[in-house]
Amino acid sequence: MSKTAFVTIAGRTNAGKSSLLNAIIGEKIASVSNKPQTTRTRITGIRNIDDVQLVFFDTPGLHKPVNKLSEHMLNTVKESVSDIDAVVFMMDCTKKINEQELNLLKSLNASKMPVILVLNKIDLLKSMNDLAPVIASMTEQIHFQAVIPVSVTEDNGVDIVIDEIMKLAAESPHYFPEDMITDQPEKVIAAEIIREKLLMMLSDEVPHGIAVGVETMTERDDKDILDISAVIYCEKESHKGIVIGKKGAMLKKASTAARIELEDFFRIKVNLQCWVKVKEDWRNREGLIRNFGLSEK
Repeated sequence: MSKTAFVTIAGRTNAGKSSLLNAIIGEKIASVSNKPQTTRTRITGIRNIDDVQLVFFDTPGLHKPVNKLSEHMLNTVKESVSDIDAVVFMMDCTKKINEQELNLLKSLNASKMPVILVLNKIDLLKSMNDLAPVIASMTEQIHFQAVIPVSVTEDNGVDIVIDEIMKLAAESPHYFPEDMITDQPEKVIAAEIIREKLLMMLSDEVPHGIAVGVETMTERDDKDILDISAVIYCEKESHKGIVIGKKGAMLKKASTAARIELEDFFRIKVNLQCWVKVKEDWRNREGLIRNFGLSEK
């Protein structure tokens, strides 16, 4: 009999949730950067191991809402921790738990939801002995199915996380084809790859005011080339200049990096064309948030 487990990966911004999802799936389907709030929507990843199908939901990080977009992001987290089989709760083991994290964990305990605590970034600790008080403090307050120290960047402990999740799989038909790794449309994946490169290359005040929309994505009939046309939206005219850069240098640099990754992901030569437009204060405009696919509705 086949088995399935639906699992949400939750936690604070920049704890390594998207990196863990990518490591488990074995492909990069979620954007990763050292900037907080990189993930804006719920991203589904699928991993098949023998007769078990694991379905993961990567969620936006817990944070204080500052605009309508961040409110949508937090609603996405709340919706993603209901009607599932387990939650993988990720923490940066070098940081103390905050009130939002603790409140979510208490509510999960109250609902009898199995929670696996993943303490990430153990490679940053001076000594593994520093982990003991962290684990003791957490387990005194919350009941966990398992507590697993990991370093996702060093692929240390990820296999243990998978093993613990496998234990929670229940008899069920598989909901996705065996060769499927995500339910994200190809246009969304392409847009996220472009946005990730901008996140990595731009100064702190600019990235969160950026959205990327892929207008067209067409494979040529006569050649093995994928033509992608994308628009990068900024909130301010000054940000548009930063994104484009002097003589177009920044836009070219980000586009080139995105094109290389797009070719690796889609396994085809890519012709990527990017334009930059301004949509004033779009993070507080419901219509634009929906148009960019960032609303939970």
